[in-house]
Amino acid sequence: MAQPLHPTHPLQDNSPTAARTPTVLLLAGAGVGGLVMLGALALWFHYGSQVFFEMIRTGFAACF
Repeated sequence: MAQPLHPTHPLQDNSPTAARTPTVLLLAGAGVGGLVMLGALALWFHYGSQVFFEMIRTGFAACF
């Protein structure tokens, strides 16, 4: 007789790294976001606000 495609009881991942994966992804995302903010602040202090906003606007115009 054929077996059902989906078991009635879902499989559970009991490995020790299963619970850590979302935490690691969250921390990695927060780290990348922090680096982006740090880069934006560095550009702001280096070029000033007017040039900073002009660079952002020009970048968006080039993308779209």
